[in-house]
Amino acid sequence: MTTDPSHPLAMLVCLAHPDDETFGMGGTLALYTRRGVQVHLVCGTRGEVGEMTPELLQGFSSIGDRRESELRCAAGILGLTGVYFLGYRDSGMPGTPDNQHPNALAAQPVDEVAARVVHYIRLLQPQVVVTHDPIGGYKHPDHIAMHRATLRAFELTGDPNFVTDMPPFLPNKLYYQTMPKTLIRLAVRLAPLLGMDPHHFGSNRDIDLVTVVAEGDFPTHARINCRSVVEIRDEATACHTSQLGGGGMNQRGPVAFLRRLLGANEVFMRAVPVAKKGLREKDLFEGVG
Repeated sequence: MTTDPSHPLAMLVCLAHPDDETFGMGGTLALYTRRGVQVHLVCGTRGEVGEMTPELLQGFSSIGDRRESELRCAAGILGLTGVYFLGYRDSGMPGTPDNQHPNALAAQPVDEVAARVVHYIRLLQPQVVVTHDPIGGYKHPDHIAMHRATLRAFELTGDPNFVTDMPPFLPNKLYYQTMPKTLIRLAVRLAPLLGMDPHHFGSNRDIDLVTVVAEGDFPTHARINCRSVVEIRDEATACHTSQLGGGGMNQRGPVAFLRRLLGANEVFMRAVPVAKKGLREKDLFEGVG
C-alpha cells in the first residue's frame, strides 16, 4: 500500500443500514483507519424498520434515532473519517408492507440513488469503493438496492457527460463484501444443534442462511486479515445493542456465533478492474499508487 501526500488514500463504503459497517467488514475498516486511510461511510437508511423493546428506546424519539446513535458509536470506535446518510427509509424484508413506503430505499429509481452516491464519490475522491454483493448478502432488498446504485454510480462518476456541481472522478477499484460460503454451509449444519433455525437466523430471524448458500457463490479475490483489530471490531459491534438479540456482546447470540465461525478474516470480490482467474489479494489498495 502506497501513499501520495497530495491525495491521501481514501475508501468509500456504501451500505444500507446502521450495523452493516461493523458486522460485515468492521475489522477491515478498523485496519485501514489505523493505517492512515480516510474511511468514509455512505449509509442509505437509518434502519427505521423493526421491533425494539421500550427500554432501548428510552432517550430516543424513534428506532431510526437509536440506530443512528449506535452507528455513530461504532464509527467512532472504528475510526471512520465521515458518516453520511442518503435520507431514504428502511424497506424492511421482502414481501412486507414497508417495501411500498414512498421513501423506501428499495422502491427508488436506481439512477436517483446512484446520483446521490456519485456526489460523495466526486466529493471524497476515494481510490477504493466497497459495497454489498449482488444478492445483498442475504437478499435484503435495501442491500441489493445499494449494490445496484453503487455499481451504477461507479459507471457514472467518471463520465464528463454526467454533470453535477463537481468534476468527474473515477476510483481505481470497486469491491463487494461477501460471505465465505464454506463457513456459511458449516453454520447451516451447526445451527440446529445449537437450537437455531438456519432458515430464520439472526436476532430478527430475517436471514435465510440456506438461501445464502444456494445463491451467489461469489469468488473471493481479497482476503483481509483483521486479527490485529478484532478487539476493536468487537467493541464496535457492542455499540449495536439493539441488533444483537440481547445485552452487550451477547456471546451466545447468532451474531457472535457467525463471528466465531468467520474468525479474523473478511473477504471481498473485486468487481473493477475485473479480476483475473485465481486473483488473491491481501490488500484492497494493492496496485494503487
